[in-house]
Amino acid sequence: MPHIALVTAAVARASDEDLAPLQDALLALDAEVSIVDWDDASVDWSRFDAAVLRSCWDYTERIVEFLIWAERVGRLTRLLNPFEVVRWNTDKHYLSELAEAGVAIVPSRFVEPGDDAARVLQSFLDNHVDAAEIVVKPAIGAGSRDTQRHDRARIDTALTHMQRLLDGKRSVLLQPYLDRVDVVGESALIHFDGVFSHAIRKGPLLRPGEGPTSELFAPEQIEGRDADAGERALARRILDALPFAASLAYARIDLIRSSEGQPLLLELELTEPSLFFAHASGAAARFARCLLERCRSSAAG
Repeated sequence: MPHIALVTAAVARASDEDLAPLQDALLALDAEVSIVDWDDASVDWSRFDAAVLRSCWDYTERIVEFLIWAERVGRLTRLLNPFEVVRWNTDKHYLSELAEAGVAIVPSRFVEPGDDAARVLQSFLDNHVDAAEIVVKPAIGAGSRDTQRHDRARIDTALTHMQRLLDGKRSVLLQPYLDRVDVVGESALIHFDGVFSHAIRKGPLLRPGEGPTSELFAPEQIEGRDADAGERALARRILDALPFAASLAYARIDLIRSSEGQPLLLELELTEPSLFFAHASGAAARFARCLLERCRSSAAG
């Protein structure tokens, strides 16, 4: 039976609620399972039939090191998702590519190191006059770290936040804060092998007046829910628009609602997302079967 590595980070092991259920589901199918840290230099990755990225949640602070590691591991074993997906998905500039492909996204504007941050911010505000608040986040980031909600009347604090990121050579993403999220929250639609598995609702993460979290991720309020037809249709369009030929082992599509109630893509999680097995009966087993099938098809090929 295949030997599968579930890849995490030392700082994330205790926080990854998906790790134990997935390990148990794989063991129940007679797979061999090892839980390993991505940056453990003693690991021989070639001994695994697959390395599944689960909770490498410290990668945003070490992005170059992480991508070098992922490319190397992708040559030694079957990395899921593959390196080309990881490289593309770890930088939120992918939103611009999906928007050009016709995907409905939360309006987004990128600011690059060296840009005139004040000028770009004012232009963004001028183009979104109905937005009482805006969100400033790094283009490479996860778990709401370094992400903050700003009142448009306090442009000085938003600009300070932007400039801190830019001075650290990090690209910045500006988005209007869509306040329907305070009422209906976010939705996350999880797919395995391109097939819808389950959905959850997240309560609003960004509180007015609160600074960015200093933890690996901001505290989340999660509950299972059904995805409606409009959300499923948008998720399908997003998956069909991806610049990769093969279906992905896993994908989490995070959506929020516009002021008119239209679902919009907030973020696309193809690298190391929480999959919320606890909120969907049988989800861990479905994912385990997907992983084993990929290992078997690879061996047969």
